Amino acid sequence: MARRQESARGSMPLTELLSTKESRAMASFGVRDLDTMMRFAPRRYVSPAPLRDLHEVTEGEEVSAIVSVVSVRERTMRNRPGSVLEAVVSDGVEDLTLAFFLPKPHMVQWHRSRLPVGAHIVVHGTVGRNTYRDELQIAHPVYEPFEDTDDGRLFAQRPRPVYPLRRNIAQSTMRSATEKGLEFAEHLSCPVPAEVLAARGLLPLPQAVRRVHTPLTLEEARAGMAHLVFEEAFVLQAIFAQRRAQDERTPAPALRADGPLQGAFDARLPFELTAGQREIGDQLIRRIGRDHPTSALLQGDVGSGKTVIALRAMLRAVDSGHQAALLAPTEVLAEQHHRTITGLLGDLARGGQLDGHPDATRVRLLTGSQRTAGRRQTLLDVTSGEAGIVIGTHALLTESVEFASLALVVIDEQHRFGVDHRRRLRTKGALGRSPHVVVMTATPIPRTAALATVGDLDVLTLRESPGRRAGVASFVVHEESPRWEHRMWERAGEEIAAGRQVFVVCARIDEDAEDVPAPAVLDEHGQAQPPTLAPARGVTETAQRLAERPELAGARIGVLHSRLATEEKQDVMDRLVRGELDLLVSTTVIEVGVDVPNASVMIVLDAERFGVSQLHQLRGRVGRGEHAGIAFLDTRAKGGSEHSRHLQAIAGAADGFALAELDLERRGAGDLVGEEQSGLQRTLKHLDVIRDAAVIEQARQDAFAVIATDPDLAAHPALGGAIADRLRDADPDVERS
Repeated sequence: MARRQESARGSMPLTELLSTKESRAMASFGVRDLDTMMRFAPRRYVSPAPLRDLHEVTEGEEVSAIVSVVSVRERTMRNRPGSVLEAVVSDGVEDLTLAFFLPKPHMVQWHRSRLPVGAHIVVHGTVGRNTYRDELQIAHPVYEPFEDTDDGRLFAQRPRPVYPLRRNIAQSTMRSATEKGLEFAEHLSCPVPAEVLAARGLLPLPQAVRRVHTPLTLEEARAGMAHLVFEEAFVLQAIFAQRRAQDERTPAPALRADGPLQGAFDARLPFELTAGQREIGDQLIRRIGRDHPTSALLQGDVGSGKTVIALRAMLRAVDSGHQAALLAPTEVLAEQHHRTITGLLGDLARGGQLDGHPDATRVRLLTGSQRTAGRRQTLLDVTSGEAGIVIGTHALLTESVEFASLALVVIDEQHRFGVDHRRRLRTKGALGRSPHVVVMTATPIPRTAALATVGDLDVLTLRESPGRRAGVASFVVHEESPRWEHRMWERAGEEIAAGRQVFVVCARIDEDAEDVPAPAVLDEHGQAQPPTLAPARGVTETAQRLAERPELAGARIGVLHSRLATEEKQDVMDRLVRGELDLLVSTTVIEVGVDVPNASVMIVLDAERFGVSQLHQLRGRVGRGEHAGIAFLDTRAKGGSEHSRHLQAIAGAADGFALAELDLERRGAGDLVGEEQSGLQRTLKHLDVIRDAAVIEQARQDAFAVIATDPDLAAHPALGGAIADRLRDADPDVERS
């Protein structure tokens, strides 16, 4: 963004507005100023029970009643310190006792002052029984003064906000704090222009927050929340619009050369590109041919050919006299990409060597654990420009890495990198020009989610598979059926006997460690419901148990997990690739980056504990060669249960696009871009990408229109402040430029 905007957090600090108790309660949720508190919405609302006559009430019933105070008396509690305050109330026909068990004298005085004889009140509570007197009473009811008018009755029946709570914080504290804040609602910072709100039929912010925190009806609460939802979408889309506007003003190398590397590479490809690959490849080529930086998301299912498309774009950068970099999230994946790309290029990757092609470039690998001598030579090649293509991990982002002329950056598994990583790479370009950035993902993102999570990127989607892989058939195995479980291990043994290899994936390393949390499921109200599951099995114990299974007799079993040293992990992978291991028991470290064409079976134990994208990536590890793959999703969930039905849906999903939609429906947007997702997405408070798809579209249109006429937001300082606050929430270290 062109300049730092004043933060909306310059608004009134809560320490100046609230009591110490109230401000501490809000601070426990990270809420420290008026603007943030007014946007701290209730989790839900509770509506009081319908107004009843006292002669109709029964024990155990939730009731609301309009009554008058007849008498108040106090007596000392027999078995503990404190007093019992009893207020007899009447609706003119029947009497009922309200009982308060109060340990401190000031509590007694507080209720006495609010329950004078003759006071008209509305009371809400659960009817209980005084067993000593054998009469009905309400213990610790909620009550407030009542005005006998139509408005008074409406107020008495209003829904009450229910806020999130932490230990030792009362709901009444949260309510009183927000009600105090509403007195200053006219001073709130309003990032959405008034004309946009009017055009969309939304309430002004002061009126909206009053309806959010003190609604008279649920309809009012929904109308108030509509403003907060739209505002959040609008600020998010304004961020994306500013980034795109900035890109339009930033120079970038125009990559327009047609050869010679591109033609030589295409001529030696051992397969024909599909029509879809050519179309998406051409779209990408057109984008990187512009003289301002492209930001694109290249998404496609496992095996759809994203790497080949990205490599052709990287060769275009080299042909145009520049460099290209490929950034991978792990060393395993970086090394895998290096092997794949050098294998595809052959002598085109051996620049400066006797057996290199006359037009060859150098392909270099740079990782954090690289030995000093090799790292020094790689850095020299990068700095001099001898290395046309550089593949690496986060090590590429360090200040010590200086490119001669970086023009294109490809980021693999984009959900492992934040926006700050993309922006940092933008500073690596030469002569003040920014490189083009292409991020790739094998976990497709449905369009509405893409607008909310990666809205600053152009989405290029590969929907067809080249069909060069044998493919994978998926099955759900319920352990409650021993016959099916036996057949699963028997089939694994048959594949091993045929010379192929098997992966077994567990949710944790050791079973005596703390159990891993299972992914939550959304209920019909959109609330997360943590599932109750049997303890997850671990890699260590599973490997021991499998060594004793008769179906796997003689199998050479290895283990792989994050606690192993780098050298140990590499040794295990080398043995697997050489065929010296038949079965590998692992955690999800093999989720990406493992390419073993001979592997044909994937068994995921406790499959209900894994996210949709994880299961999709895991089953993509088999069936990568000439042999068809089989994925078994093993579960101890009951057949017909929610978990079982979900796993059946995953097994039956045709591709990653169907799975992404399934994931949206089941779990919301949280898992769409991985656990280390974009910080902007992670901090969404009100916006739901399923429910609010239309709102996101509207907010995008409006935000882009505002930025088009005021890219630096000189005329919209409140929006600039909201953007600054939002970026700080997403990542305190994110670059603003």
